Amino acid sequence: MNKFFALIIWGSMALTANAQTPAIPVAMAFGKVDNADLEMKSCDFEKDANAEVLFDKASVYFDQQYNIVTERHKRIKIFNDHGKDEANIRIEYYSYDHGEYITGLQAQTINLTNGAVEIIKVDKKQIFTEVVDKTRSALVFSFPNVKPGCIIEYKYRLTVNNVWDFPDWYFQGDLPTRYSELSTNTPDILTYKELANVHSPYVTNKTSSSNTLTRALANIPSLKDEPYMDSRNDNSERILFQLLSIRIPGYFSPNFQDSWGKVGVNMMDSEDFGGQLNRKLAGEEVIITKAKAMKTDDEKIAYIFGEVKNTMKWNDLYKISSYDGMPKAWEKKTGNSAEINMVLYHLLTKAGVKAHPMMVSTRKNGRINPVYPSINQFNSMVVYIPVDSAKNYVLDATDKYNCYTQTPSKYLNSFGLSMDKTTDSYKLEFLQELKPVRQVVLISAEIKPEGKMSGTADISSFSYNRTYLVSKYKIDGEKKYIDYMRDDNNSMKISSIKFEGMDVDTLPLRQKFDFNLDLTGGDDNYIYFNSNLFTDLKKNPFLSEDRSTDIDFGYRDNYSITGIFKIPAGYKVEALPKSINMAIPDKSITFKRFVAADEGQIMVRLNVDHKQSMYFKENYPEFREFCKKMYEMLNEQIVLKKS
Repeated sequence: MNKFFALIIWGSMALTANAQTPAIPVAMAFGKVDNADLEMKSCDFEKDANAEVLFDKASVYFDQQYNIVTERHKRIKIFNDHGKDEANIRIEYYSYDHGEYITGLQAQTINLTNGAVEIIKVDKKQIFTEVVDKTRSALVFSFPNVKPGCIIEYKYRLTVNNVWDFPDWYFQGDLPTRYSELSTNTPDILTYKELANVHSPYVTNKTSSSNTLTRALANIPSLKDEPYMDSRNDNSERILFQLLSIRIPGYFSPNFQDSWGKVGVNMMDSEDFGGQLNRKLAGEEVIITKAKAMKTDDEKIAYIFGEVKNTMKWNDLYKISSYDGMPKAWEKKTGNSAEINMVLYHLLTKAGVKAHPMMVSTRKNGRINPVYPSINQFNSMVVYIPVDSAKNYVLDATDKYNCYTQTPSKYLNSFGLSMDKTTDSYKLEFLQELKPVRQVVLISAEIKPEGKMSGTADISSFSYNRTYLVSKYKIDGEKKYIDYMRDDNNSMKISSIKFEGMDVDTLPLRQKFDFNLDLTGGDDNYIYFNSNLFTDLKKNPFLSEDRSTDIDFGYRDNYSITGIFKIPAGYKVEALPKSINMAIPDKSITFKRFVAADEGQIMVRLNVDHKQSMYFKENYPEFREFCKKMYEMLNEQIVLKKS
């Protein structure tokens, strides 16, 4: 009997141990599928996912010619109709001079039909090669017979003939991933530096006898979009690779990018970039002569910047080089971001303005890592003008609403690489805006006994706020702009709108208008209203309890709202928000409210001041708690009662 109970206890312990140590997921051979995966209804660790990556496996090695070969196999489970878009595959690669090519593509859909596994292969005639631009192509195809419950999988081999282009690996993506594995094997003559952003524990991290290093993660959640997050790539769990050395006696490559100086030299020596900057433009003499006659550099900059902005149209492509040549882009009056700003740089320098080409990265593309010298981090070019030791201009002529005195917001909080070939100077410059960007709202209104508010608003918008509103008004038109200002509130009507400073980009935008608002929620005895009008501070974007990315506003902002409201005769104040000063523990955000009532009027002053442009995810709990309280106070009602 004692042995019997001992066996039961031992068995229970074994079951408990097994339950506490779940099996590590694995990648299976192409075409071999587990019925449990076909029958699976949802992702175990992310229940609301529309699809799940069952595994994504890559093996990277070098062939005898030192080409980099990547063999990749990916399998995806589709849970519902919303996940069917995952069946449209696009694999981009650099095809210029046959630098990269894809072979061995196989793809198939796997369904469970009447209890039997059904496999439908992608017809090779339905696989297309699409030319993206001068340097890139894409392999494009879609899976057949895709429906909820199916599995799709594909594999291919990518060959790259450049040892500098070792592929980066992203464990995390738009879908939850059950298993992601990277195996690498590099020859002894090559040394690569790794920049890893991996905070989950590896389920596999081992080196084989053949020197193959295998690393894997399991049950990786999808990377969700969060308010004011920066680049998705920056926040994904990943490993980046950079070539550090080639140990071959007597071997030297002029393209070796082991410093930012060499990155800059390579760009200035390339025909598609540095080779374009001094090429003559048709009719340039007229612009240059007029600019040279101006007294100050600022006058020259403003004039030439305006000429390029208004002459050339951006084709919506961010690029770091010219494809057809800068003169041809000028002739066609259209070009990518590099071509347009090459024209700007060329004209400025010809007019005598000291300017440098600068490589930059948009916020969506990702922040520049200063310890990772690589041209691949950049996706655009601008013009950098050092005015003095404390002041500089960063010019981007792709957007006609940009102002030459302010760095475009999409490049802020990252680095730009300034390049000056004449002095052999190549420097990373941190792009930021230290001054708060102001928005001032003044309201004068009267509350009517029938539960209506009528009055005037006077709004002054500075810097980036100005740029945003001017572009919105000119692109959308007045009707849509008014809908935006009233926040699509059908109880609000705006009329007699007038602007000052609309066409002078160095001045704030001032707008004045009349408004009428039907107040809701009241009755014959009570009137309710909120003084927080004509701002974007009504809805709290930070409701989620958890956050996985930093908050990047781009720049500091300062809101100031002052309202004076006349109370109708026969009413008195029943409830009035209290005056308050509130700050986050580190004082990086402050909220102030002053409220006073006297002689039939109520005055409310609100001020929100962000003293930083970035807030780290580690401090999100206190940031969220502050925002929760602040938005509640911003939307607190004033109550009037019939006396």
